[in-house]
Amino acid sequence: MSRAKGKTKSQPAGTTREPAPRPLQTNTGSTDEAKRILAVLDELDTAYGNDGMPPGALSTGEPLDGLILTLLSQNTNDRNRDMAYDALRGRYPAWEDVAALTPAEIAALIRPAGLGDTKSVRMKAILEQIRSDFGGYSLSPLKDLAPDDVRRYLSNLPGIGPKTVACVMVFDLDMPAFPVDTHVARVSRRLGWVAERTSPERIQEFLESSVPPERCAGGHLNMIEHGRSVCGARRPKCGSCVVEGMCERVGVSGD
Repeated sequence: MSRAKGKTKSQPAGTTREPAPRPLQTNTGSTDEAKRILAVLDELDTAYGNDGMPPGALSTGEPLDGLILTLLSQNTNDRNRDMAYDALRGRYPAWEDVAALTPAEIAALIRPAGLGDTKSVRMKAILEQIRSDFGGYSLSPLKDLAPDDVRRYLSNLPGIGPKTVACVMVFDLDMPAFPVDTHVARVSRRLGWVAERTSPERIQEFLESSVPPERCAGGHLNMIEHGRSVCGARRPKCGSCVVEGMCERVGVSGD
């Protein structure tokens, strides 16, 4: 999932918790690898221009809204996620009213997003945990914490894995993180930054340890746009790729 426009499919919301991410490292140094990554990000930003996006431009305003929005995106596309979220908040604008519902009532409202039985149970547990921790239904107190503490807190919420944590941090809390969806993972593998079978969680760890914090949000969005428009899964348009000269084309058998 991303706050970028379009239909990006997220990882399934199974019963197994995703492994907690490592804390963000910012020691990018001046190695050849770091320079190569930044050169690619520079070219992608010239093409798509998301580095200039103002902080908070894609925020929902309340970090809890962003968390639930991202939870609903698991294993579905942005359109279905938005339909489910709008149905839920249109009927119950206050989170305390959502928290008072049964899982079955929540599941009926969020049905367009799929996996309603799983997501509704997780949503109710998350709301209960946040109320217990902060005395209300808001994650705004996280803005006063250090990024590593925010990661630890969000990672311990039911059903919340590294990608969801990163989305909330970078979009709703203006903290450095690099969410890895299917497009970011594919582009990273083809560029040869990581091995072809590297998991999204490990790719996220790599990017967060390699990309300067101020480049994370724009880099994430630029890679998604590139994955959608040029570096597609089945028929990548390598001949019109702005980073073709820096790409190892890992896993690509032909144009």
